[in-house]
Amino acid sequence: MSLSRDAAVERLRSVVETVAEDPTPVPVREVWVFGDLVLGLDPVDYLGVYLTKDLLFKDAPEREAEFESELGVSGVGKTVSAAWAEANPDCVRANASGHAAPEQCLAAYLFGDEPLHLEVCNTGFEDNVTQRLRGAQARGDYTQLLDPRAVCLWVDTDDGGTTSEEAFEKLAAGEFVFPTLAESLSMLGLDDPEAETAAEQLQKHRQEADSLVRGDVV
Repeated sequence: MSLSRDAAVERLRSVVETVAEDPTPVPVREVWVFGDLVLGLDPVDYLGVYLTKDLLFKDAPEREAEFESELGVSGVGKTVSAAWAEANPDCVRANASGHAAPEQCLAAYLFGDEPLHLEVCNTGFEDNVTQRLRGAQARGDYTQLLDPRAVCLWVDTDDGGTTSEEAFEKLAAGEFVFPTLAESLSMLGLDDPEAETAAEQLQKHRQEADSLVRGDVV
């Protein structure tokens, strides 16, 4: 499903407003965008979003059994907010083992059934780019890399968060300028042949996946 650039920008504005103003399954600290939109494409075939989240440790663990009985999902009140789940039971999602999955809950709550590439992690985007790159080099598998060409749209603060209006304006105008994916990976330390191979693998993997929601803990 393609979106016009303007529609994609407005969609991300809505996401930022929701994260800034409404309860979420887990606390969100940063919103980044990567992929077609930051490259200035119009229409946008590939919307990539990265959310930096906090781990949820103390919420309402005593309510886990209640939600498991009602929703058939364990871990509510431990890994996702009980108050949020109570208000949004239709957005509660589980992983393959039946445990509440924060990244899947965030995808359902913020994007519904829209196809996208959503990455959710407890560490910031730039740090995770480096972590993923090291792991990819060790495995020789570059399909899990993060495209380093990204823009931060919102950061949580004590007074409710800061939205980068400049970033939104540049997205709408297609004014961001980035090197190719292979060149970007070379800047991170890959030699040119390895960077070309990594870029080819990542782009092929992206084309084969209509939608991808992934969560990891670093």
